[in-house]
Amino acid sequence: MPDHAGSDPLISLVVPCRDEASEIGNCLVSVLATEEAGGRIEIIVADGMSSDGTRTIIQNLQKKEPRLRLIDNPAKIVSSGMNAAIKAAQGQIIVRIDAHSHYAPDYISQCIATLQATGADNVGGPARTRANTYLGRAIAAAYHSPFSVGGARFHNPEYEGYVDTVPYGCWNKAAFEKFGLFDEELVRNQDDEHNLRIIRGGGKVYQTPGIKSWYTPRGSLGALFRQYMQYGYWKVRVIQKHKLPASWRHLVPGSFVLAAGLSLLLSVLSIVLSGFMPYALRGSIKMSCLAFPAVILPYVLALVVASIVTAARTRWKLLPLLPAVFVCYHFGYGYGFLRGIWDFGTGRRRPQAAFETLTR
Repeated sequence: MPDHAGSDPLISLVVPCRDEASEIGNCLVSVLATEEAGGRIEIIVADGMSSDGTRTIIQNLQKKEPRLRLIDNPAKIVSSGMNAAIKAAQGQIIVRIDAHSHYAPDYISQCIATLQATGADNVGGPARTRANTYLGRAIAAAYHSPFSVGGARFHNPEYEGYVDTVPYGCWNKAAFEKFGLFDEELVRNQDDEHNLRIIRGGGKVYQTPGIKSWYTPRGSLGALFRQYMQYGYWKVRVIQKHKLPASWRHLVPGSFVLAAGLSLLLSVLSIVLSGFMPYALRGSIKMSCLAFPAVILPYVLALVVASIVTAARTRWKLLPLLPAVFVCYHFGYGYGFLRGIWDFGTGRRRPQAAFETLTR
């Protein structure tokens, strides 16, 4: 469908997905219910060769909605799916749609209005969450706490202004000609890396609360840990490619996990070696036993305080779960970051499957 028909620009909605049978139908229905869906849009779903019925759901919707297109993403990761959909897009404006999210009726129109009003190269809304289970609500509550994410602005649903990254995104297609497509080496953090490339290339990324969508968090602590382990892991590759981190907060979890691990090792060795040391040296050796408590006890105190503050801000009944959720955020990201330093620093050609297989 060429873009010269009509005065309004064609808008291409690109949807990378894989094995999202439980969510893709609701996602596409919410997108088709937006204000702009009555205008000139096309929806391109780049499917990563799903095996759970996702493709059947999309194909059934195609029978009712001719503007919906399904293309293959044999590489099976988000960055390759985004690139395939962008290349196939015929619109002047590209809007990314996440298959695991739901969208306000004015989502697309707000994206376009903000893109035009600000002149930014990428625009989006803050990360909002919506969960239906007890654990999901605890994960969502912690997600918006500065203690878990280090004050990242896109986690603040009230912030408006220029930022280092936004969820999803809306671009003039020309932005991809200027700054390039998504890095297909990156299984995770490809959106952060692309926004970093925009900013360091002289462009701007803008966030407004008027652009509203709701993300569904992971459904288990194990999945949450693996998700953030992958975020930490691939953040190392982003830093390696760009020589500096986009924000110094990205270094904190890895530094803390390293300090906790080394202090634990020192404390254990001190206990073991104290029995073999001369009496005069035992006092100083025993002092080394306090290394781990000195590192971990302030963290435990901060964990308790942050959990209480978060429960007071959201729901008190979430309090018993919040410490475990925060630990998954911090130790998952921190361990992944350290493992990424090891793998990418030693030149491992291909990460293990745990760092490549997307989690749900």
